[in-house]
Amino acid sequence: MSDLAYNLIRPARRDTSVIFASPHSGRDYSDAFLRSAVLDQREIRSSEDAFVDQLFAPAAQYGAAFLAAGAPRAYVDLNRASEELDPALIDGVRRSAHNPRIASGLGVIPRVVANGRAIYRGKLGLEEVHYRLSRYWRPYHDMLQTLIDESHRQFGEAILIDCHSMPHEALDAVSQSGGRRPDVVLGDRFGASASGKVIERIEAAFANAGLCVVRNTPFAGAYITQNYGRPSWQQHAVQIEIDRALYMDERRIEPNANFVAFGEMLDGIIQEIAEIGRPAIQRVAAE
Repeated sequence: MSDLAYNLIRPARRDTSVIFASPHSGRDYSDAFLRSAVLDQREIRSSEDAFVDQLFAPAAQYGAAFLAAGAPRAYVDLNRASEELDPALIDGVRRSAHNPRIASGLGVIPRVVANGRAIYRGKLGLEEVHYRLSRYWRPYHDMLQTLIDESHRQFGEAILIDCHSMPHEALDAVSQSGGRRPDVVLGDRFGASASGKVIERIEAAFANAGLCVVRNTPFAGAYITQNYGRPSWQQHAVQIEIDRALYMDERRIEPNANFVAFGEMLDGIIQEIAEIGRPAIQRVAAE
């Protein structure tokens, strides 16, 4: 596994309160981890937000910081609370109140990948779990909090864009009244993690590019939006889920023929979202 808990790209000059982050795009799978699994690397990667870090990396060109996970999601899920431990996977953990994520095998140390396929042959010890949390989970969230604190000090607000991708099949049951399949799902926990003004402008950025956008169905946001979204504190968190079929071959986990064109489109969207967190005096000067 990589020694890096995260990769941080800072802009030459940070001039927006917006922070982009990708907690599920890590793809460094160590030999030791793969040996402990019953799945091969391609199967394990099915839960990875492949290429999301590449697609959102241009954020730094528009004055925003970009934080990407180092460890893969199948190893440690940064979009879960550190306490979401699965007793079916981890020795020494007691069963507690029902948690649907843990019950489905998707706690902070996942037991399964996509389609419920088990990762491991047996259980993990608490020592291994604590290592993963201290080595990868905690540093990522410490840096995320640092970036949020910096935004508050410099701009009086923070806007976190939590960047994800979703399997094409996840949208089979979701469509607009006109029948168009959504391309993007924005999650603000039904208004609890971001103000209406912020979510409306993010939605407009995607819609103006010709993408079909819906909110909160089937993804309303998980631990990161719940933990960091505090609109009353001028701290907003929005989860973005993009249909993987728009830019990649999901079976092969490879960019498809539309990858470059989609990246160019997303570049403009990123620029528009970064503008949301730019102080009004700077926006007027730029115009």
